[in-house]
Parts: sequence; structure tokens; C-alpha cells
Amino acid sequence: MGTTRIALFVGPGSPLKLREIPRPDPGLGELLVQVIGCTICGSDLHTFTGRRTAPTPSILGHEILGRIEAFGSDDPASRFDWSGRPLRVGDRVTWSIATSCGNCWACRDGLPQKCERLLKYGHERFIDRPLGGLAEHCVLAVGTAVFRVPDGLDDWVACPANCATATVCGAFRRLGDVVGRSVLVQGAGMLGLTACARARSLRAESVIVVDPSHARRTLARSFGATHATDPSTVAEVVHEVTRGRGVDRALELSGANESFLQGLGLLRVGGVYAVLGAVFPSAPVSIVVETLVKRCLVVMGIHNYAPEDLAAALDFLERSPGFPFRALVEPAVSLDRASEAFECAITAQSAGSDVVGVLRAAVQP
Repeated sequence: MGTTRIALFVGPGSPLKLREIPRPDPGLGELLVQVIGCTICGSDLHTFTGRRTAPTPSILGHEILGRIEAFGSDDPASRFDWSGRPLRVGDRVTWSIATSCGNCWACRDGLPQKCERLLKYGHERFIDRPLGGLAEHCVLAVGTAVFRVPDGLDDWVACPANCATATVCGAFRRLGDVVGRSVLVQGAGMLGLTACARARSLRAESVIVVDPSHARRTLARSFGATHATDPSTVAEVVHEVTRGRGVDRALELSGANESFLQGLGLLRVGGVYAVLGAVFPSAPVSIVVETLVKRCLVVMGIHNYAPEDLAAALDFLERSPGFPFRALVEPAVSLDRASEAFECAITAQSAGSDVVGVLRAAVQP
């Protein structure tokens, strides 16, 4: 049977605890994967610092890349990925951040990420099975959309695919056609840079990124932004680029209330607004509802994604080698130093670093 190691989160303010547990055997329809690497998402930082609540103890990390080590009892369905391609021991795989049953009202209504029987990797209380990325192994439960990773895709580019990249692809799916249109991207972190690249790959005519950080704005240009500005001048830039009409599509990725209110005012009549960044508690905001009605605006909340969006993310990354995604992941630390990865990321943010706040810390067992 053997053993495997995990880094256990026991509560905010406490270092992760390295533990050795029996290596689990996958059950019917499950997979056991050996973790190749895990990048640390902003939501992991929020949990680690106590900004958001999470069950304890738990194994954090959901941006995971793994290699199939064992299949559970012979269930033919588990031998194929979501796209219908055969899976074999040794294949590199990524998988949906959450499981879904396929039968509840949410699944039937196209919201599998809100399944009534949801299990989220990196967010579950640890009992006896590793269900997070800060471990040497992870069990993939029934209902997980598994994808074989393209051979040419770098490990550390593939790691965030099942979070940032898939979420952005899901947002653009719901935003509709952007060919020849103007797109406003608010926030130039990992989500924002990915959104710039995705918008350009979908042939948006102009991509206006707004962020207070000069370094982030500069970085955004290498991800396809045609214009980069700060919040104090974005209205002027939008007016000039769109000839006073307002942007066709906008994505709010910073989570800041003031950013949301500003973006709402920069949409053209009939514009569509995807709000993704507000994933932690904040103060309420006031809007004039008449504005939504008379300007025919569409405002949608986007949280996580459907399996088809992860498929689109992998295809996008494979077909868009010109964007420097690899540069957004820091050198990996070992599992026994996982706490250091969190502390470095927190310190960099507290120091107000222009660039480090964009980078993903990485852990490799």
C-alpha cells in the first residue's frame, strides 16, 4: 500500500503541517494521481490568512497537475477523459476544480460548478483521503471532469489552467462574440492577463486594461492589451478608443467595489459586463437601477466554470504559445517548504510589489 505525504492546513496564522498518511486506493470510478505540481491561487492566500473561512484541517491547492498512478475498480467510464480520449497510467492530467453529479437542478441548468453534491478540490475537510494539491497524491472522485494534458504544454503553464484560464474562458463564452469589439479588462493580475490574451485570441479589436500598477500595465501589453491605463485616466482612454460610445464588453477582475462602479459607467448602451473578481466579503455598493434598464445593460456574475471551459482553456494554451504564461509562475519549492511559498507571496503583496503580486507561487512534491 505504501504512504504519501500531505501538507495540512490547520488554521489561519499557523504553518502547514507535514504529515505522512497511508497511500489511498481509488474506489469505483475514481483515479489516483501523483501530483506533479500545484500553484497557489489568490483564494488559497485568502484562506491561509483567514480572509475567507474554510474547513480545517484541509489540504489547500486546486491548481494541480498530476500523473495517473492507478484506476479504481474497473469502471469503463473512468478510462476516458471528458473529451472521450482514452486515459492510461502515466498520462498527465488536469481536472475540474469541482465535481458534479450531472442530475441535480444546477447540473441540468448548465451550472455544474454549483452542483447540489459539490466537492471542491483544495476546499474540503481532510478526513483520510487527499483532495488537494499540496500533497504527493490526490484522489479524483466520481463526477470529476478529467482532461489529458497536451504533450507540448509546459507543466507550470498547465497548472493554473483549471482555475484562472478556465474561469476566463467561461467568462468569454458567456460574454458572447468579441470579434471586432472593444473589451475592457479591470485588473491585471493572473485573471486579467489571461483575459487580455483570450480577448486578443478571439480577435477583439481593442483590449483596454486598467490597473494602478505601472509594471502590471506594462506586462499586460505582452499579453495582448492594446491600451493600458490606470483608474484615473481610463475614462478618457475608453472615450478616445470607442469614440465616446463606451466599451462593448467588460470584465471586472480586481474585486474592488470602486472598480465595479467605474466599469458599469464605461459600458456602451447594450454592453455586457462580467464580474469575476469579488470572491471574498466586501461592503455593499449602491447603483441606480434605472441605469441598467434604460441603457439595456447586461451584468453577470461568473464563478468557476463548466467542463467545456476547461477544454477550451487547454486548447487556448496549446494554440497560443506567444503569450508568456510560463513567466507568471515562480520557481517551485518542495512540499516540506509549502508554508514558505505562502509567506513569500503574502510578504510580496504587503510590500506593494508591482510585479510579484501577479506571480503564482508553486509547490512541487
